[in-house]
Amino acid sequence: MRHKTLLCDCNRTMQIDAKAIARGLGDDAALPVQNEMCRRHLAAFEAAVKSGDDLLVACTQEAPLFNELHAGLNGAGAIRFANIRETAGWSDEGRQSSPKMAALLALADAAESEPVPTVGYEAGRELLIVGPGAAALPWAERLQGALSVCVMMTDDGRGAELPGERRYPVLSGAVQSLTGYLGAFTMRWTQRNPIDLDACTRCGACIDVCPEQAIDFSYQIDLDKCKAHRKCVTACGTVAAIDFSREAAVSEERFDLVLDLSQRALIPLSQPPQGYRAPGNDPLEQALAATELVQMTGSFEKPKFYVYKEKICAHARSEITGCTQCIDVCSTGAITAVTSENRVNVEPHLCMGCGGCATVCPSGAMTYAWPRVADVGARLKTALKAYAAAGGERACLLIHNGSDGRELIAGLGRRGKGLPANMIPVEVLHVASFGPDLMLGALALGAAQVTVLAAGSEAQEYAEALARQITYAEAVLGGLGYSGKRLRLLQIDDVARLEQCLWTNPVPEGLPAAGFNLTNEKRRTLEFVFDHLWAHAPKPVSQLPLPAGAPFGEIRVDTAKCTLCMACVGSCPEGALQDSKEAPALRFIEQNCVQCGLCVRTCPEEAISLVPRLLPSAEAKQSRTLNQAVAFECVKCGKPFATKQMVDNMLLKLGKHSMFAEPGALDRIKMCADCRVVDLLQTSRHGNINDV
Repeated sequence: MRHKTLLCDCNRTMQIDAKAIARGLGDDAALPVQNEMCRRHLAAFEAAVKSGDDLLVACTQEAPLFNELHAGLNGAGAIRFANIRETAGWSDEGRQSSPKMAALLALADAAESEPVPTVGYEAGRELLIVGPGAAALPWAERLQGALSVCVMMTDDGRGAELPGERRYPVLSGAVQSLTGYLGAFTMRWTQRNPIDLDACTRCGACIDVCPEQAIDFSYQIDLDKCKAHRKCVTACGTVAAIDFSREAAVSEERFDLVLDLSQRALIPLSQPPQGYRAPGNDPLEQALAATELVQMTGSFEKPKFYVYKEKICAHARSEITGCTQCIDVCSTGAITAVTSENRVNVEPHLCMGCGGCATVCPSGAMTYAWPRVADVGARLKTALKAYAAAGGERACLLIHNGSDGRELIAGLGRRGKGLPANMIPVEVLHVASFGPDLMLGALALGAAQVTVLAAGSEAQEYAEALARQITYAEAVLGGLGYSGKRLRLLQIDDVARLEQCLWTNPVPEGLPAAGFNLTNEKRRTLEFVFDHLWAHAPKPVSQLPLPAGAPFGEIRVDTAKCTLCMACVGSCPEGALQDSKEAPALRFIEQNCVQCGLCVRTCPEEAISLVPRLLPSAEAKQSRTLNQAVAFECVKCGKPFATKQMVDNMLLKLGKHSMFAEPGALDRIKMCADCRVVDLLQTSRHGNINDV
């Protein structure tokens, strides 16, 4: 889809080569460039709106103004915006940045991602405030008019004083667990203080009679002071709110929202669930958290960010655990193991769309759905094509998020040298979603270098996961003779440091751009990419060794140990291991192997080992034999039923077993199943029911 492009040099602070941009966008004539489209040249924008065309405005600063005018003029077309100022024009290489401007405009003009299913939240007004009483009760007083508040005092209320009016419930005890998400939190807790605050009338009789002053107006007993006089029990009388012998039963309560004022967060995740805030002791942070929670009531939707294909998941087989990478990387706790069902479970309400699970998944069972890899790949291909058509060389993609990553890049343009002319910023929801298929795919599509910027808001586990994936990818690039640093991960949250890294960065020569498109099937995409890398490799090799943990490789079988029991075949979720219908043999297709290790853990003889490596796809697709054996024929009927090695091993292991001491018993091991039953019936010395 093409929008009518409106360019402005922001009061001549940018050098815009309109002819180069037009070439990049496929236009025949140079595009007009305004100087003050938001002020003196506003008529040019109004005329474009009245034309009824879809518009692409090369300015994001004045987007609110242009949107208002577009609506006021009843614009028939759609309107989009692209930032070419901080990301391109405001740079020490601004004069050479027009090819990048063309790429940025092409990115903004790309088709929208296909819609995906949504995940809904229904959040009422039930707010749990949990933490020390002295911190929780004041916030309950402030919020009780806006939300339906419940307080859980986790310190027996020491130093707190319950309000004079019972406007909201106050609990006291130990929180056993807090789980859930916006609109569906569950707290499990036990009461540990002898005074039940729900039953207590707050009459103060217990306070008056306590000789140790162990009870204050929190109406909780300080058990360190209490000397067990039990005068408080007598004073409480028929109210019966005080019971020193109460069993610690677990209670359960449900809430829509949680304000956690505990010293240590009850949900200690890098990315806690929606509807949960743990601001710590800072009063300002507490106020911000409270303000956010008040605004979280109602109905909400978000995209379902992932697609899970259980059939090819390498998590488990026969309750034996294989791959756990998605579970290990998830910062929200959304992914859990269901080993008894040989799968994982993803709670869509907890998933925040980081995409780290798809990045580390070796099989492609977990894929990123919003946007899909195919959509991102199409946008990258369009941008790189526009950049090259406008005369750009050695394109470097800078992958960043839309929060602190975007702010860092804007800071470079406003206060520093800006971005180099060949560095094209590409914004994604979360940098963890930019996995090896996209990194290497971008190189195959014509990028000379891909830099991923982790600006500080990303959980550490994502940076570590990206670093591992880059290590695997660099092993492929280096093994094929590609020189220079082509993939980089920058963990930087400072404008000055980012500027130094970007402007002192040598960019190698890029590959010829491939014609294929990236697909949503991870390993299929990587197959195309590897073929392209091999075809243009400076140093073609027959095979590439890879670091441990890489998702490509072979398995090796110790034929002296292997009995061809085929347990490994049954455990392989990818069909890499297969048995032969013609003869007792174990076959292997290397391209299908994800190095999950299930075969290693399943093999009863410990005969299998993993060897990470990469072969050219034509060779990797071939089925080859890892082990084969002579068939053992039944000593009675002559039918082959097992391998000779398996039978020999069984005879060796069971030869001295008491169950086979009877003459002829060992011979049954040499028989097929049918002949074994017949022999048992014919030679058995046990009694017969007819003899009774």
